[in-house]
Amino acid sequence: MAPTSEGLGDRGYQGLQKRHAKSRTPIKKPRDREIGKADKRRTRTLASQRLGCEHIIGKLKVFKILAARYRNRRRRFGLRVQLLAGLYNLDLLCPR
Repeated sequence: MAPTSEGLGDRGYQGLQKRHAKSRTPIKKPRDREIGKADKRRTRTLASQRLGCEHIIGKLKVFKILAARYRNRRRRFGLRVQLLAGLYNLDLLCPR
């Protein structure tokens, strides 16, 4: 990730701040206590920012190439993902 870009991750990427300073992840609830209202508000704001991207990823997973293990040549994966993104963008431009 570029140093100037901001990374948004879910709870699975908690260690990302150690490698990339501008990354943001939600606050995990500690075992022995609740999280505060400010932390809940921050987590909800982050989730709302990630929502659009998560919806697009879900729609692209309809194409099983992104949902399952990729078993073809690695060199062609980027090209195929770009083609799928192009199909998605075409569908946005030409509604049914």
